[in-house]
Amino acid sequence: MQVDTGRIGQSDDKQQVILTAAMAAFAQYGFRRVSMDEIAKRAGMSRAALYLHFRNKEDIFATGVELYFEQVAGAMAEVLHSAGDPVDALRGAFAAKVAPPYDMLMDSPHGEELIDLKTTAAAGVVAEGDAKLIAVISDWLARAQAAGNVTLEDYGTAEDAARTILNALHGVVMAARSYAVLRADLDRLARLIGRSLRP
Repeated sequence: MQVDTGRIGQSDDKQQVILTAAMAAFAQYGFRRVSMDEIAKRAGMSRAALYLHFRNKEDIFATGVELYFEQVAGAMAEVLHSAGDPVDALRGAFAAKVAPPYDMLMDSPHGEELIDLKTTAAAGVVAEGDAKLIAVISDWLARAQAAGNVTLEDYGTAEDAARTILNALHGVVMAARSYAVLRADLDRLARLIGRSLRP
């Protein structure tokens, strides 16, 4: 499904209200059971007004995923470049990846359905988002290596290592069955990878 990415940068308050209302409804009832009428009601507008912003609920979901990746990429870049030690940097980056409202998704009885939906209805958006995150991590690794804070010996290029780090992060996220477990596992992963990157 194609999403009008040009409007993301111009997202107005009404679009944000719609996205917030929709994500809360998806978490409560599951994607399939939520109608555009329900989203419009939660957003405090008519169904006709809702359609001025989004074509359908798949469009809403994909747009929400795209905004999520934009926010995560920015937060990751900030924390990675502000931390000197690789463990602290990765701990902060991983926490940014699953910051609220990710907890609402994980703790929802429909969380599994919504996560699966990311790889179907929003697959293209997720691929682009992952590419952004790989670029952010790769840039950090290259800069940190130049500053002597990390070593990539035997790990290939910065991009190779970044891709491996993101894949490991995805693996932990997919295996977790609660938000508390996820945060603990990601902290453990940050220590394992971060320590191996120290010079």
